[in-house]
Amino acid sequence: MKDLYGDVAVTRLDGHVVQCEIKRPPNNFFDHQLIKDLADCFEDIDTQNDIRAIVLCSEGKHFCAGANFGSSARAAELEQRTENDRNPLYDEAVRLFRCKKPVIAAVQGAAVGGGFGLALMADFRVVCPATRMTANFVKLGFTPGFGLTHTLERIVGAQRANLMFLTGRRINGETAQEWGLGDIYTDADNVRSAAIELAQEIAENAPLALLSLREQMRPNIAEAVNDVTTIESREQKWLQQTSDHKEGIKAVAEKRAGNFTNS
Repeated sequence: MKDLYGDVAVTRLDGHVVQCEIKRPPNNFFDHQLIKDLADCFEDIDTQNDIRAIVLCSEGKHFCAGANFGSSARAAELEQRTENDRNPLYDEAVRLFRCKKPVIAAVQGAAVGGGFGLALMADFRVVCPATRMTANFVKLGFTPGFGLTHTLERIVGAQRANLMFLTGRRINGETAQEWGLGDIYTDADNVRSAAIELAQEIAENAPLALLSLREQMRPNIAEAVNDVTTIESREQKWLQQTSDHKEGIKAVAEKRAGNFTNS
């Protein structure tokens, strides 16, 4: 296992725990390369028998503020895909879901869109008053990705998942805790330390039993995410070619409601 996977820094901690820190501050925008690096890192961790739990965290103000819609790399990726192409980023996301070790996410600041999906990949999330979670895809003129159409409902139920999806509303850390999206609620300064403490509490237990139980509690989750991301990719692809998507990106950047034209 390496100490650095692209923009992901790896630190071994006490108590059979490893910290994986995304280092793209302050917003920690994700792209295909970042998720691939995380997946490579998690796969290597799975080969380390002395590691029993993972803390996923980020440097800077936000956990992951989603995709950078203004980046030229993202535009190039979209142009290279045909309507029925599967988004290769989601292949890397499925690899993350195949990770065998428990993952605790320290979610400070924003977890937006695909960044929200990344947070929900984890088994547990530590949140704080500054935490903001949103699946704001409809405000951007397209639909959810990163397996959120499977994972969000699994955690909060169909009604609350639909409420978040169809309104694009943002919820704070207190609401996240109330709905079960957060498992520990603490102040902003202690988000990471609380995540480490939970990871160490898990990791003091019998490692083979942990692996077995996690598989039982998340049966076939990678396969389910693989299936839904095939649909998510298809729907996102054609919607991202619409005028409403272009208007949605502009509207969100300008912090206003979109003037959508059904085109």
